[in-house]
Amino acid sequence: MRGLLAAGTLFALAACGSEAPTGEPVAEETEVPADLAAEPLPELAASDVNATPLAERVATLGLLNKRNNISRDIEIRPGEARRIDDVIIRLASCERTAPWEEPAETGAFVQVLVNERPDADSDAQWLRIFSGWLFKDNPGLNVVEHPVYDVWVKDCAMRFPGEDEAVPSGEGDDDAAPRPRASAAPAAPATPAPTPEPAVAPATEA
Repeated sequence: MRGLLAAGTLFALAACGSEAPTGEPVAEETEVPADLAAEPLPELAASDVNATPLAERVATLGLLNKRNNISRDIEIRPGEARRIDDVIIRLASCERTAPWEEPAETGAFVQVLVNERPDADSDAQWLRIFSGWLFKDNPGLNVVEHPVYDVWVKDCAMRFPGEDEAVPSGEGDDDAAPRPRASAAPAAPATPAPTPEPAVAPATEA
């Protein structure tokens, strides 16, 4: 009897262990060191002063840890800094073309810092591995070259004057950028009808 109870207990423990979560690694956000948070970013002027002010724009960046294949989206405003594990991303600006401009492009000026050892004999320190513009539709123009981390641009939330009146260029064309609604063209003036010649009374014989 005791043997059966012991076997049942071991079976129950084994079953519980098999159902326990494996504990997948998760990228954690922590506080940016005070000295790095206070470090000034490059001052960049907005390309269109009539669009959303620079401080009110929101960039969406992608961050990938190639070591564990964990990726996440980061929403950040110009002037802010975010730390995920051993990488810090700082945003100076983000821009996108107006919906009626071609070619369409979205970009962000970012700085990427990684906490790592510059060599085997040194302690870990924050090293700036990238500073410049990244482009969504032309990623090859500028890339973050690092063996562990990759950063790219996904979006820049901002608006332009008249964008609310933009309409799609055609049904079923998902790739086409919307165009501003065109005002109706003035109607061409009507061609005046020819003036009829006055009727001439027939001459009467004297």
